[in-house]
Amino acid sequence: MESTSGKAKTQKCKKIIIFIFYALFFASLTVMTCGCDGASQRAFGSFNLTDMYEPKTDADPLSEAYQIVWSGLADINPLVKVNAIEVVATTGQTRLMPNVERLLRDESAPVRFAAALAVGDLRYSLATKSAGQLLEDEDENVIIAAAYAMTRLGFREYSEVFRVAIDSNDQTVRANAAFLLGKSGDKNALKLLDTAMRSKDSDDKVVFTAAEAMARLGDQRIYPKLWTMLISAYADVRVTGIRAMGMLGTPEARDALITMLDDDVVEVRLAAAEQLGMLKDPTGEREVRDVFEKNLTGGMDKLACERVNVLTALAIGQIGTPSLVKFLPQFLKNESKFVRIAAAKAVFQCTVK
Repeated sequence: MESTSGKAKTQKCKKIIIFIFYALFFASLTVMTCGCDGASQRAFGSFNLTDMYEPKTDADPLSEAYQIVWSGLADINPLVKVNAIEVVATTGQTRLMPNVERLLRDESAPVRFAAALAVGDLRYSLATKSAGQLLEDEDENVIIAAAYAMTRLGFREYSEVFRVAIDSNDQTVRANAAFLLGKSGDKNALKLLDTAMRSKDSDDKVVFTAAEAMARLGDQRIYPKLWTMLISAYADVRVTGIRAMGMLGTPEARDALITMLDDDVVEVRLAAAEQLGMLKDPTGEREVRDVFEKNLTGGMDKLACERVNVLTALAIGQIGTPSLVKFLPQFLKNESKFVRIAAAKAVFQCTVK
């Protein structure tokens, strides 16, 4: 029988993975390049998103993907909007940035947070004034996201805002500050992150986020910590460690990711396949095909099925082989908005810009 402390820790881990799942991978908010080969590019044709201002109604996957993200930005569900914003930021859909800029004024703090990050990540200077206004937001998390955006837009003095926030008494603010320090690319932040990670005052989300941030900044000394995450008894922690290993990106990290393809939990295997794909290694293709060929979602409840399908779509986007890309159209029509948005992201990644 699980102890009370064990249950509490499990609940913490569940909260962490829910954040990771529904925020659709803030750990990868920098703009990515397509990892697909010519055959998979041909699967979606040569349609150019830069020619679009409004969604088209034809049925080609790229147009459909654009429609899904365009609609997601206007959805009533804040989590859907957050995911749609992330897709705009990570795949460079700059034509949609006016829509994202409007969300800087959204009533939901997570939406404002995500929109500010997108402004910063894409250096969308047209939103400089709007982003600057968020420096006086009522939510401290939004304030530090606005400071990140302003820093990326050339106002370097605002980096001090999220550097100071790493010592916040609010654990969520502290974790978000660690995340932003990692995204900032400033290796001078490594000492701050290491201190936050080791502090007894830091909860799990701060520790894990700081470790990811150090990996993103290329600090190879973080490898032993990431390895302990990979061998955790909790699948959610293993997934977090996998994403951090992908950020680290060293040959040693790649080898560690390959070992995770044998994990007992399908979500863990898919996360490893995705990160390997990001590193231009298609070794995890078999694990992704198994979802379809072995009907791995059969018998799962709705939420579990949704989670697996999201991770499958994301892995396809990173691996991008023709044998996987062919499954994306069915995901674009999935009943879950989260699956459709993940599939849209994969389509953008597997199409020539």
